Amino acid sequence: MKAIIFISTNKSGSSREAIKAAEKLGYYTILFTNNEKQLQQRTEYMEVHKMISVDTNNLEEMREEVSKLLLKSVDIKTIVSFIDPYVHIASILCDEFCHNYNSSVAIKIMEDKEETRKFLKNKAYTPKFLSIRPTDVVSSKSIIDQLSLPVIVKSPKSTGSKDVLLARSKVQLEKFIQVLGNKNPEETIMLEEYIEGEQCLVEAIIYNKRAHIVGIIEQEITKGKRFIITGYGVLIDVPDKFKEQLEEVLHSIITTFGIENGALHLEIRLSKNGWKLIEINPRISGGAMNKMIQAAYGFSLVEETIKLFVGEQPDLTPRHKQHVFTKYVISSRKGILEKVTGKGRASKSPGVVDVYIKPKKGTLIVPPLSMGHRYAYIIATGSSLEEAKVNANTAAAEIEFHLKENEN
Repeated sequence: MKAIIFISTNKSGSSREAIKAAEKLGYYTILFTNNEKQLQQRTEYMEVHKMISVDTNNLEEMREEVSKLLLKSVDIKTIVSFIDPYVHIASILCDEFCHNYNSSVAIKIMEDKEETRKFLKNKAYTPKFLSIRPTDVVSSKSIIDQLSLPVIVKSPKSTGSKDVLLARSKVQLEKFIQVLGNKNPEETIMLEEYIEGEQCLVEAIIYNKRAHIVGIIEQEITKGKRFIITGYGVLIDVPDKFKEQLEEVLHSIITTFGIENGALHLEIRLSKNGWKLIEINPRISGGAMNKMIQAAYGFSLVEETIKLFVGEQPDLTPRHKQHVFTKYVISSRKGILEKVTGKGRASKSPGVVDVYIKPKKGTLIVPPLSMGHRYAYIIATGSSLEEAKVNANTAAAEIEFHLKENEN
């Protein structure tokens, strides 16, 4: 039987949809997981043909499980992950046990923000940055002289906006360096110039050394204690010059990394000095991204990515073009969730194609400190991007989280 091994999955979003896509394509799906809840809720994962409990941070343990499957004559076509930080681990296992169409070297660099910055340091799209090792003694004056205020202070292994802080003053800069230093005492701290400008997300597939932009998505950022992306608008009518500039950056990146095949997304910001790369991730974006692309263009990006990973040519031809906006719902209050109301009304709102509510009753709800603290999303279409945005926001306003104050 032709099989695909997936390392880890979320309950919803692109990673879960990838397993469903693999089953639809006729593959025997195997999930390696260390998530006790998923093992307990095994019957809810009908698209997973075999779920294996394994320490997904232990490469040797996973090697043993792959070897056991091979001894049972399971024909493993690829080993993949759509979850940080397992993309590189999956690629290493794929190198050892399958034909790997990805580049493990490129993935490893991309998963580390410091290594990515160093690798692309001479490119015009790379912002100015500094790295502070745990033993370094660097004055805040020296940092400000080199980068100017405000300064982004972050961990090189940060994901989902965790441990990414904006220092607007010398006092904040010193405080945030100390906070991250205390939290991860053996880890480097990264400092970057803050880039003003509109931010986009670029979803891309590389096939036979050619980069294909799948979608250009405008991001709406809510600035609280962290930068949280609460809105995504798929840009259907992208001006040629705008797209050409992004294609140039993308081509430069894949050429520098030497990528022949792969999937990635860029977060990139348009400054007064041109496009500046905020970060790269060697996978499709999580959350609602696959459903957004499907609503906008009529194909499943995770399905086409699976084809790429097994050596087939992906078909990225739009079946239709539709303006799409996704609104994420966050909470301004902290408390225990008693109930959620408004889902039915939101679902019936004009243009709405999907409403997803993440937390169950009894969940602790908090104001966002990471992308994981986004608790619902609404995907809506419209005759224009503005109308799609209005439709999504109108529906989102119907969703209400009823909270009981947390006593702790």
